Amino acid sequence: MSHAPHAGRIPLRLPSASATFAIAIAGYLGVNLSPYMITALEASIGVDFITAGWIVTGVLLATAIVGLSVAPLCAGRSRLSVARGGLLLGVLAFGAAALVPSPAVIIAGLLVGGAGAGGAVAASGAAFAAFINPDRVAGFNGLANRAIITVVLAVLPVLGLAPINVFGALALFSLIGLVLSGWLPQVPVGNPQAAALPMPSGTPAHRSADRRVTIAGFTLLVVFALWAVTEDSLWAMGGVLGESQAGVTPEGLGLALSGATAGGLIGSVLLMIVGDKLGRAVPLAVLMLLGSALKIATGFATDPTVFIVLFIAWNTVYAVAFMYFVAVSAALSADGRWSGPLLAVYLVGSSLTPIIGAALLAWLGNHGFTIFLGVSSMLLAVPTVAVAVLATRLYRAPSVTAPVESPDVLAK
Repeated sequence: MSHAPHAGRIPLRLPSASATFAIAIAGYLGVNLSPYMITALEASIGVDFITAGWIVTGVLLATAIVGLSVAPLCAGRSRLSVARGGLLLGVLAFGAAALVPSPAVIIAGLLVGGAGAGGAVAASGAAFAAFINPDRVAGFNGLANRAIITVVLAVLPVLGLAPINVFGALALFSLIGLVLSGWLPQVPVGNPQAAALPMPSGTPAHRSADRRVTIAGFTLLVVFALWAVTEDSLWAMGGVLGESQAGVTPEGLGLALSGATAGGLIGSVLLMIVGDKLGRAVPLAVLMLLGSALKIATGFATDPTVFIVLFIAWNTVYAVAFMYFVAVSAALSADGRWSGPLLAVYLVGSSLTPIIGAALLAWLGNHGFTIFLGVSSMLLAVPTVAVAVLATRLYRAPSVTAPVESPDVLAK
């Protein structure tokens, strides 16, 4: 039996990292391109903004539902099949939406492609758990994701927000993930839970530990979905809040969004450097409480510059906290049992935030809206920290398993 704290996990190498990050980007690209998708739908099939928004919400919900449904398969030997099936579906469906100028084909293609993206989200999320030091891996993924998305968001408007460009980008990234999928890390050989539960199976101690992990895992998923609502509601209503309260212009809002992306890049680099040296519970607690305070502060900022600075600071903290959530879920189990559904769970909350955020803002007003979001985040920090403490202990527990990077490695 190995007593290394990371036994059963593999080091981050270029092939496995490229596959995992590319598939994760392909799965989440629809979230990042949702404003462009709405514009492309309005122009291509002649629907209004609200109808286009509901279609995009349906696409994101399809990704979330399928991702949650197939996540258990990604904690087993079917991870690669799920990834390839979802990515192939994305290539074909998004490709059809990009190339066929028919409203029925475009809508169906987006919904089916969104479902395919769910497989990519679940498979890549599960693969994060295969690596040593999931904190640093989450930082690398955040850096790769934000860097590439920043370029895509900048290039697409220049090319034009037509279906061939917007939906074609979704198909292209699905194809890239499909090409690289052979290097996707697989689950450890043998009992997939051995890395987290080192005691002999069937004993009372083993069953008790398994129950703790299960409760912690489900708690983390529920908390993450609720946290997504508190975070993305502010993101979705940022323009409305900034304009009505601080007189933020469209140019100022663009600066805030760009600065928020840059802040996420900086946060990713910092997490790559720090890794798990500071643990997970304390940094996550500090980040969630600081994020809560910044959310509340935005509701009281009346100067446009102050609002923009607070918005950028809040989103930077949010980005790092998001990566720590991923690291905690990956540390809970080396087979990706909890990191697999985590990203899909976030989409459940995120996809509904334009509706929820608008309703909360209209009901509570600017001050009440941000106070509600901030206090909710503070309360969610309590169970999150408890799960982070358990995840760190399990990650440092002895292990008996060895990982497999891909079926090609087995063949060798």
